[in-house]
Formats: sequence, C-alpha cells, structure tokens
Amino acid sequence: MNATASPIASGSIAAGEHGIPLGEATRVWARIAALSFGGPAGQIAVMHRILVEEKRWIGEERFLHALNYCMLLPGPEAQQLAIYIGWLLHKTKGGLIAGALFVLPGFLAILALSYLYVLLGHVPLIEGLFFGLKAAVLAVVVQAVVRVGSRALKNNVMRGIAAAAFVAIFFLDAPFPLIILAAGVAGYIGGRSGAAQFKGGGGHGPSASNVIHDRDTALGEMLPAHAQPNLRWSLKICSILLALWLGPVLALFLVLGPDDIFTRIASFFSQMAVVTFGGAYAVLAYVAQEAVGTFGWLQPGEMLDGLGMAETTPGPLIMVTQFVGFLAAFRDAGPLSPLAAATCGAILTTWVTFVPCFLWIFAGAPFIERLRGNKALSSALTAITAAVVGVILNLALWFAIHTLFRRVQQLPTALGTIDVPLLASINIPASLLSTAALVAVFRFKAGVLPVLGSCAALGAAYVVLG
Repeated sequence: MNATASPIASGSIAAGEHGIPLGEATRVWARIAALSFGGPAGQIAVMHRILVEEKRWIGEERFLHALNYCMLLPGPEAQQLAIYIGWLLHKTKGGLIAGALFVLPGFLAILALSYLYVLLGHVPLIEGLFFGLKAAVLAVVVQAVVRVGSRALKNNVMRGIAAAAFVAIFFLDAPFPLIILAAGVAGYIGGRSGAAQFKGGGGHGPSASNVIHDRDTALGEMLPAHAQPNLRWSLKICSILLALWLGPVLALFLVLGPDDIFTRIASFFSQMAVVTFGGAYAVLAYVAQEAVGTFGWLQPGEMLDGLGMAETTPGPLIMVTQFVGFLAAFRDAGPLSPLAAATCGAILTTWVTFVPCFLWIFAGAPFIERLRGNKALSSALTAITAAVVGVILNLALWFAIHTLFRRVQQLPTALGTIDVPLLASINIPASLLSTAALVAVFRFKAGVLPVLGSCAALGAAYVVLG
C-alpha cells in the first residue's frame, strides 16, 4: 500500500491492515535514529517530518496526543514517542524495534568515544577537543534555560515555582525527586482548584501549519484492534518488563552485595528512571548532583565532557548516563580489567535507564484516552515544567562555575553547601570560547552541531599549539 493511499477511517482495524510492512518500518526507524541529533525538540521534529509529513503513516492529532502522554512520563519523551508509534503500527514487536533502534546509534557512538576518552584523554588533540566542547556545552545549556523558560514561565506563579526550585537545589541541596514531587502536587492542587495560572501549554510539538489529519493517513482515525485496552496483555507485558528491569538489579544485590560498584550503578540509575521528569537537562542536574557530589564517580569537568559526547551523537541526551556508568566502573573495576568493567558499567546503565521506558509505554498506552482532557494532570505537568526551569538554571550555573574557573571551593551554609569559584582562578581561554559560543547561539542563531564542532576545533587548536 502506498503511503498516500486511502486510509481506513472508521471502526477498529486489524494489525497489518494499514499496509505498512514491518521491514519498511524498521528501515524508517533506523533512519530516524541516525538523524536524531539536537535534543528532544530536534528528535521529535525529525519524527514528525518523516512519519507525519513524508510517510503519512499517522496524523497530526494522533502524533500530538501521543506526545502529550509521553511528556507526562519519566524518561526521554522522544524515545518513548518512538516506542508508542512503533507499538501503534506493529504491536509489541514494533514498539521494541522502534525504541531499541532509537537508542542503539548513540550507545555505540558514546561507547567508542568513552574508550578514546580513557585511553587517549591526555593526548593534546583529544584534550583540546573536550576543552572546546565544554565551552560549547555551557552555551547549549544556557540556551535550554531560555528556551524552556520562555515556554513555561507565562505568569508570576510559574516564575515563583521556578525560583523556588532553583533556591531549593542550589542553596539547600534539596533532592531533585523531592523538587519534582512538590511541584507536581502544587500543580495538581492548582489545577483542581481551577486557577488559570496552572493551565498548560507549550511543549516540543511541531507547528500547527499544514496540518495532516488522521483521516488522511495510512492508519486512519480509528485505533488498531491491538491498541484497545486489554488488561490481560498489559499485566503480562508489564510483568515481563519489570523482571527484565529489576531482575538484574536484585541479582547484583544478592550476588555482589549492596556496596559493589555494579549494584550501586544499577540501583542509582533505576531510581533515576522513575523520577526523570522534565527532560534531559533537568535529569543531568540530578545526575551531576549525585554522581559527582555524592558518589564521587567523576569530576565536574568530566560530566561536561560526557554531555559534549551526548550532544554530538544521535539519540537521547540522557545517554550521557552511559558515560557516567562507564567511568564509575572503570575506576572501581574489582577483579575485572578496567575496560571490561567499564563496558559492563555502560551496558548496565543503559539497560536500567531505558527498559523502564518500554514499561511506561506498554503499560499505559492502551489507556491514554482516560488522560485526554484531564486538567489536573495537565496542571501538574505545567508546574513540573516550571520547576525544571529552575533546575536547569542551577545546572547552567554549576557548569559555568566549573568551566570558567580553575578552582572551586564548597562554602558551608546553615542549610547545605554551595560551590563558590575563586575569582583569581578564572580560565581566560575557556571564558573567551564560551562567550563566542553564546554569541553564536543567541546573536547569530547558530545550530547546536556547528557550535559544538567549531568550539571543539578551536579548543584542539589552542591546546595543540600551546
């Protein structure tokens, strides 16, 4: 069936009657994965262009409804959207293929870069590349603060929530999950009360121009038969995915003990998979807070290097967690060789980070009609998004302090500690390169990849030439 052929527009349709072969869909998902640069907004735009505009497999209404559901979930919404649409088209197998392919290119790329990092990190050329990437990453994170803030902070209540979140995480060392929970509860209560300040809006969705309606697509307006709510199927698939996710965590705990590095990696990133609302940059603040400050798995500058890898490779930005697990295991290898342990750490981190994404989609997708128009849930998401602005601002400030200054000290306060740079230790080359990246992003509207590439090249030239 041609992508533009007349769709089935009424009644339930059996799986496969839309005429889209699984093999063709697999090739399309591989293509989307290879082009998924630029964070969630860019990744969602690629999916929309290919699946809605080019292939016309699904329509605008269904795409946005699925996206809104994915934005309510913890984890990377772009990958979850791929799982959802893959499932919608080709049942469980389609969702597994779409979700796995979305992650695979980035996993392989970051694994290769991680090997180079630990083996050749002190070679001037490699050192210079990552020096330049750090400066560019700072500009990208600042851009994220502005972009998300302009969309989320529409009134003084939302600005107040963002300010409270920033104060809580920067000055009070409040845990990220607690901040998200508090914001969600406040938004839910505000939505139930009918307060206009909590009404939702925004998101990563595509433009409303040139709308392609569901009735004009291969899938049509009706749900496939397999997409109807089925409690038996949901319980079965959820049981399998829970076993695949938490089974290895429990096995590591029982065999290696709670203090082993692999047990700690599995436990921490499993917890992260449950609380990672608000997008990749909010999650990075949480990971940086714990992996650097609490566990001591890596240094602040190394966290920036990892984000630079994730920004320059396809796939979700949350793939930076793979680099964190890689370094943690590399430095605490036990009886294994450092590289073998690091590889296992990277695989384990990726597994417990992304398996839950399949669980959330397969568990909830057949029942999302119950969420349509739920004002209280929409208000909770709106408040969480506002809190995320404050969390990302904390991340930007944290990155700036550790990028632009060579020495940073922790200043104790009555309620926690704050990082304070020593002004005399300012890093002039890093400051100049970061300023140039900020000018390129905000003044000349340069894309993320050109800015990252240019800064990496300039950083390499600076270090190599002395």
